Amino acid sequence: MGEAPEQLTSVARRVEAELQHLLDHERSTWAKLDTSLDEPLGDLADLVMSGGKRIRPAYCHWGWVTGGGDPDSADPLGACCALELLHAFALAHDDVMDGSPTRRGFPTVWVRFIERHDRREWQGESRRFGEAAAILVGDMAMVMADRALGRPSSAVRDVWDDLRTELNMGQFLDVVGTSRGNVDAEGARRIMRNKTAGYTIVRPLQIGAALAGRPELADSLAAHGMPLGTAFQLRDDILGAFGDPDLTGKPVGDDLREAKPTVMLAHAREQASAAQLEVLARVGADLTDDDIAAIQQVMVDTGALARSEAEINELFDTAIAAIDDLPDHGGSHDALHALADFVVARES
Repeated sequence: MGEAPEQLTSVARRVEAELQHLLDHERSTWAKLDTSLDEPLGDLADLVMSGGKRIRPAYCHWGWVTGGGDPDSADPLGACCALELLHAFALAHDDVMDGSPTRRGFPTVWVRFIERHDRREWQGESRRFGEAAAILVGDMAMVMADRALGRPSSAVRDVWDDLRTELNMGQFLDVVGTSRGNVDAEGARRIMRNKTAGYTIVRPLQIGAALAGRPELADSLAAHGMPLGTAFQLRDDILGAFGDPDLTGKPVGDDLREAKPTVMLAHAREQASAAQLEVLARVGADLTDDDIAAIQQVMVDTGALARSEAEINELFDTAIAAIDDLPDHGGSHDALHALADFVVARES
């Protein structure tokens, strides 16, 4: 995969500078009340600033430009930061739910607090403390996201509320699907549409356009963003099962260890022989590297991996065709093309 396009990195630089300012202000404000508050806010700052592609802010910016907004204006910056802080909320909670020890190559928030608890020989159960602290860090991010958004128009607020609601409902379906262990392809798609596709691309685009005074572009933006967001998640599923840990920042086969209900896994189960189903039954267990390799091989042999790759290509073509129905302002068509190329071909 090539480097991120300028249409993403230029937005990311502006958003990161503003995020750093917001986080520094928050830390200095609350440290005056109690210095212990700097630890959760410091962990939040590390989570937000330690990486991430800034895809959601980029789509918000280009939704703004598509709606006729000035590409150089700072007007959408608050919403861009709000989206990134909301993403931090989701990651902090998601890592607790999944028991993920690392994020972007670093210890996750809940793990950091367990280590502090153990090191300081505090009372009570260290894991319970670590998880509680990480949930609160996520809640802090959610509050900061709302404040960063400010007091927008009702059109913007409606999309923001839809986004937050869909994200939580999709996450619950993900948690339930992981526990049931028998989610079919349609169930996995339902999770995908709410937890990822809308949250990552559709709603950020719509927020940007609504900020520019063009909420009526919502359906046309969804015609581009929903297939692209679905392709984004299918790529994420492939990376979760086959990704290079040096690039993803997570152990190889992490989604297989967590028994994530993915479309690819559902397709593998549909096509598997009895012997292959026995291999797939190991998903979610305490997997060895050999187990991971065996499950990966079943996904290849059943055609599940190839099917996901083919669907990504089809969805990408649909998303690209939909760009022609959108206004082209300030290079927005070129930007949407470049962003689409990036999100479907990424390796992390």
